[in-house]
Amino acid sequence: MEVAFLSERYRVAILGATGAVGTELIELLASRNFPIAELRLFASPKSAGTKLKFKGAEITVECVDDRSFEGIDIVLASAGGSTSKALAPQAVAAGAVVIDNSSAFRMRPDVPLVIPEVNPHAAAEHQGIIANPNCTTILMAVAIYPLHQVQPIQRVVAATYQSASGAGARAMAEVETQSRDILDGKTPKPEIFPYPLAFNLFPHNTPIDDRGYCEEEMKMVNETRKIFGAPDLRVTATCIRVPVLRAHSEAINLEFAAPFDPERARAILANAPGVKLVEDWSANYFPMPIDASGKDEVLVGRIRRDISHPNGLELWLCGDQIRKGAALNAVQIAELLIENNWLKRK
Repeated sequence: MEVAFLSERYRVAILGATGAVGTELIELLASRNFPIAELRLFASPKSAGTKLKFKGAEITVECVDDRSFEGIDIVLASAGGSTSKALAPQAVAAGAVVIDNSSAFRMRPDVPLVIPEVNPHAAAEHQGIIANPNCTTILMAVAIYPLHQVQPIQRVVAATYQSASGAGARAMAEVETQSRDILDGKTPKPEIFPYPLAFNLFPHNTPIDDRGYCEEEMKMVNETRKIFGAPDLRVTATCIRVPVLRAHSEAINLEFAAPFDPERARAILANAPGVKLVEDWSANYFPMPIDASGKDEVLVGRIRRDISHPNGLELWLCGDQIRKGAALNAVQIAELLIENNWLKRK
């Protein structure tokens, strides 16, 4: 998709350019015709000197120094929380707006947490940093917010089936290697994940709190409340790692104050931004990770009444974790800032 802008061009930097999300950011900036005057690529010292292609040209990956962000308008950061905490303030001080993909700033009250299809105007309130939500939160929110606008959701019960891509390019390679090892009769060796993921699954491996919820699950709870502007929204989640290379899946149960007709929900989602309705009941064909991989839209289907609750609605979704769950959402935020002249901070 090509996005039309005014003739003005911008100097953009990608932090974490050699990772799975970083390389996707480069591809998206090219394919969406983002108005770039200059693109600079930053990564860790071990990746410095690597050359990456952008619109037919080769750009050398650099290490960050004290002057790296001078003159930069937008920083797309996807290098991990500790790196963002260390470098985002430096970029902001240099005059850039940072769109950060880590969890470092998401729950700070002075940092907007933005999904352009859900709460675009929050981006206008930035003070130099805008946070990209967690991938599972983005995919779910894009799918359920159109329903919430029509009839407020009272409770969300989510079960996620998360691909290896959520842990980066090395995790994806690890699953491929483990699969070959198992098929060859060898014992799979986990390095990125705590346990073998090939031909296996396990609860998400983030730290667990004293209530039994892991960090990934609480991200969905807290981030959804912030994005929806609904601090009392009841949300619970169970997050599972599954042996899929790319694209997450989620089973969502929604509770409303009154019944929500599935046909009405279907019609709403068929026209919702960022959503593609995928349903063929006769063929039992609904969203699948293999179909969502590489796609911009969140695929939604299997919309049905919850037979256990009169006001319940069930749906199933799949979305590309690297794309809409990370890189695409960040680029869309940058486009939003430009289109609305929101680059200047409050």
